[in-house]
Formats: sequence, structure tokens, C-alpha cells
Amino acid sequence: MNISTKVMGRLARYRALLTDYFPKEKTHIFSHDLAAMMGLSASQIRRDLMCLGYFGVPRYGYEISELVKHINNVLDASKLHHVAVVGAGNLGRALMTFLESRRATLKIVAAFDDDPDKANRVLNGVPCFHMDLVEEVVKRDDIRIAILCVPGAVAQRVTDLLVKSGVKGILNFAPVPIRIPVGVVLEEIDLTSALERVAFFTNNRANAPKEKRHADR
Repeated sequence: MNISTKVMGRLARYRALLTDYFPKEKTHIFSHDLAAMMGLSASQIRRDLMCLGYFGVPRYGYEISELVKHINNVLDASKLHHVAVVGAGNLGRALMTFLESRRATLKIVAAFDDDPDKANRVLNGVPCFHMDLVEEVVKRDDIRIAILCVPGAVAQRVTDLLVKSGVKGILNFAPVPIRIPVGVVLEEIDLTSALERVAFFTNNRANAPKEKRHADR
């Protein structure tokens, strides 16, 4: 199925909204209602949902349980993904807690850190190993995705080790860009830069974008 990364991102946001925040007593939703909550146009919502092969009916809209099921089929493909958090500092531990049980197909099975006070312990319900054991644990536990929460100075070296060990997808929170080989998926999130952009436009309201839609995220 050929779906762009932007559409995939929006589908994930639709699912989160419908499963975590939408009133449980509601069984159906119209595209214009979902559009209003997402800050998108109803036509954009309908185009995205057409990618699922699921269509609403004019009188009732989309059945929410069926819509979520179709999104799950596309985003997860019913496969369990083992995830590791690399860097068990404040951010890493916060992510372990936040992501616990949020998606049945994404399971954090290990954490890694070179601090001996954190290694060989269970942190936030996740076993933490020393960085020396990355290759062994990644291969043993079939870890395909890693969340990188290490200092910028070591981010590339740690990335190279993860890729060598068999990791195929990296979510990078380190404050530097990293290089990956062809065949490895990378998403980078720079929290500091994002906050600085907000601060800049807060202090320079005349230069602020008039509208920021979820579709651009």
C-alpha cells in the first residue's frame, strides 16, 4: 500500500483522537466533525480515509470502531514491534512511562544506558542494560525500533551501533542530526528547536504564521 508519510502521520493522529479522547458513547463520526477537531478540511479527512478502503455513509458518517480497525490494519499490519529506549535519563524514562500500553503492537522491551547506576536495573517497568550489551540484547529480543535519547556528542556512534545490531527504525530525540544507511527509517524530533520557534513567534507576533495546521506536522 503506497501511503505518504504525511498521511500516515495524520492517520495516527486520527486514531489517537478517536481511541483516547473521543466520547466513548459516540459510535459514529462525520468527516466535518473530525476535521473541526483536527484543524483540517473535511475533504482532506475524506481523502486520507479513502486510502484505507473504508467509506462512511451520508446519514451516519463513519462507524468509529470500524474506522479504528482499518487504521490499525494500515499502521500496524498486526505485527508486534519490539522497541528499545537508548539513554535512560529523564526523557528516556518519561517516554517509557508515556508509551506503556498505548499501542498493543508497540512494546518497549529494553532500555540501554552506560551509567552503571541505571544498568542492570528495572526502570519504569523496563529492564535496563549496559550499552556494552546492545548487540546481544537487540538480536536476542528481535528489537527493530530504537528511541534515541542520548547526548548529541555520542548520538552518531550509538546510531551506528544500533544499525549494526539490526535496528531498522530510529526515533531520534538527540539534539543533532544523524546519518543512517539506506534501508533504515529515521524520524527526528528536536524539542529545543521547536520550543525556540514557539518562543520566537511569541515575541514576534507580527511574523507568526497565521495558521498552523496538523497536516504540516
